[in-house]
Amino acid sequence: MAVTLLAVSCSKNDEHAAPVILPAIDITTPAGGFKADNMQLVHIDPTVTNAENATFTWMLGKDTLATTKSLSYAFDSIGVLTLNFTVKTAAGNTSREIPVTISAVTVPYKNAVTQVFEFFPAPGQFTNTLPTWNKGETAEDMAKKALNELTNERMVSLGGFGGFVTMGFDHTILNKPGEYSFIVLGNAFANNGEPGIIQVAQDVNGNGLPDDEWYEIAGSEHNNPKTIKNYQITYYKPDENKTRVPSSDRTISDSAYIRYKDNQGKEGYLLKNIYHNQSYYPQWKGDSITFTGTRLRDDHIVNTSTTPGGQYWILPAFDYGYADNQPNNSDAAKIKLDWAIDKNGKPVKLSGINFIRVYTSIRKEAGWLGEVSTEVAGVRDFNIK
Repeated sequence: MAVTLLAVSCSKNDEHAAPVILPAIDITTPAGGFKADNMQLVHIDPTVTNAENATFTWMLGKDTLATTKSLSYAFDSIGVLTLNFTVKTAAGNTSREIPVTISAVTVPYKNAVTQVFEFFPAPGQFTNTLPTWNKGETAEDMAKKALNELTNERMVSLGGFGGFVTMGFDHTILNKPGEYSFIVLGNAFANNGEPGIIQVAQDVNGNGLPDDEWYEIAGSEHNNPKTIKNYQITYYKPDENKTRVPSSDRTISDSAYIRYKDNQGKEGYLLKNIYHNQSYYPQWKGDSITFTGTRLRDDHIVNTSTTPGGQYWILPAFDYGYADNQPNNSDAAKIKLDWAIDKNGKPVKLSGINFIRVYTSIRKEAGWLGEVSTEVAGVRDFNIK
C-alpha cells in the first residue's frame, strides 16, 4: 500500500502569490506493515518529491535514528514502534508516522561467526596450514574451512600485509553509543601484537551479501603521521623448486623467496624460514595477488637482543581499535562502533553492522618469528550474553 502526503499553502494576504509546495512523501508499506525480528535491519525507502536541498530526519521519540532519506536500522526493543520521518525544505516541513512491529526471535542468535564470504590470506608462514589447503581446493573450499575454524573460535592466519577474511552473522551487531559492541578474537599477548585493521558494513540493500559500503574502525594509529593510507602491495607466485638463496641468519632457508612490489617505490623478496617448509603463497590464487589498505607503522617492532647474532623480537601493541593486537581479556581489544569512519575519514553513525572484514595491517618480517601476520579466532558480540 502506497500513501502520499502532499501539502500546498498560499498566503492569504496575496491571492495572486505562487503556492508554496511542501515536500511530498510516498512510502510503500508491505502487506501487514513493516515488521522485523529484534536485532535485524528494518529497511524503509521513501520516495520524496518537491525536495530540493531537503534535509531528512528519522526519529523514535526524542532519539534521532538517522539523517538520511532511507532508513536501515536494527532495533533491540520488542513491540510496535512509531517512527517519525520528516523532510524539511525552504518551503517548510512534511512529516509521516510509520509504525514498525519488532518481534522477539524464537531461536536464539549465535554469538559467533556464521558465514565466511571470502578467506584470502597474503603470503605467510601459516598460509596453507591455518587452515590446511589440499591440492585442487578452491577459494570456496577455503572459505568453508575458515568458517569451520572461526565459528568454533579456532584460528585462521591472514598472512602478511593485506590478507583478509570477510565474515557474517545471523543477526545485526548493535551499536549502543559509548559502549563496546564486539571483539575480534586473536592470539595476542604481551609484546606480541599483530594488529589487523577492522572494517564493518551494514546490509543496507538487504541482499545478505557484503556488497554495501565498508567503514573502517579508526584505531589509535589512524591519525599517526607514519600511517600510510591506500598502501598497495603485489606479491608474485614463487617457483617452489627454484634454488634457494642462503642467508647469514641460520633460521632463514631462502632469503629471496616471494617477490613483492609496492606503491611506495619499494620491491624485494619475502623470506622463508626453516620452521615452515610448505608454500607460503595461497595456492588457490593466480600468479600475482594485490592488496590495498591502510598500513600501520612498524618501527616499534625491534630485535632487543644484546647477544651478537641473537634474536629477541618484541611486537608491542597499539593502544586500541584493532584485531589480534591486545590480549582477548583486555578492554583494549574491544571495539566500539562509534569509531567507524567512511572512506573520507568522517565519522559515521551506524545502528549496527552485519559484516566484518579484518586484514593484516603491517608489512614487516621479524627474523625467526617470520612475518607479522594477523590471526583471527572468531568474533563475540557483547549484546548477546
